[in-house]
Amino acid sequence: MTIVGVPAGWPATEEEARAVQDELRGRVVLHEPGPPPGTGRVTGVDVAYDDELDLVAAAAVVLDAATLDVVAEATAVGRVSFPYVPGLLAFRELPAVLAALDRLPVPPGLVVCDGYGLAHPRRFGLASHLGVLTDLPVIGVAKNPFTFTHDDPGPARGADAPLMAGAEEVGRALRTRDGVKPVFVSVGHRVGLPGAVAHTLALTPRFRLPETTRRADALCRRALREAARRLAGTGGQDATTRQAPTSWYAES
Repeated sequence: MTIVGVPAGWPATEEEARAVQDELRGRVVLHEPGPPPGTGRVTGVDVAYDDELDLVAAAAVVLDAATLDVVAEATAVGRVSFPYVPGLLAFRELPAVLAALDRLPVPPGLVVCDGYGLAHPRRFGLASHLGVLTDLPVIGVAKNPFTFTHDDPGPARGADAPLMAGAEEVGRALRTRDGVKPVFVSVGHRVGLPGAVAHTLALTPRFRLPETTRRADALCRRALREAARRLAGTGGQDATTRQAPTSWYAES
């Protein structure tokens, strides 16, 4: 089993991580329309952790945007690359997520993160960070509003309400199922907010969460269980570590 290593130059402290966010935040593209919903490919990414084994497993699942059938999938298992700090979770997840995306046999198209983009205390959540590093169109669809406020959307599927940070709109609370609590959509990179909402509705024909997230969540959990089983069975002795690329920040 190959374990993705922590990239050279990866931030090791909160101060370093926030400095990276400050450097990259200005590169986010907020107002491109992005690909039309229901066309091309759309990819979900998600991660799962085993804190005892210091492992994180990432999955990338590519769907046909029109049929929502699986086109391709890939996983990557890595060491946890940063401590748990609210607002800096991207630094724990990105090395494995980027490795999983790199292993896909087809281009990912639009990427959907189980998390936030602009709806982030520093306006640079995982969806924006991933978008800037890859220059892919990325949106964030989260399960809760984080620290932000919103009015309750109408009860019907498709109803939405602004997600607010004071007087600033940072996303939308979007009802994807009649009478079911909303999800929280935000811009990541190269897709405007109306497009992000439209993509989210196209990806939720039956369930509250996007099919991309549902598929990636299931796959990363399976990958983590398999990695933990193999490591537990061998004491970790059969694992080899592949050095992650020299810091993506150096390349950006």
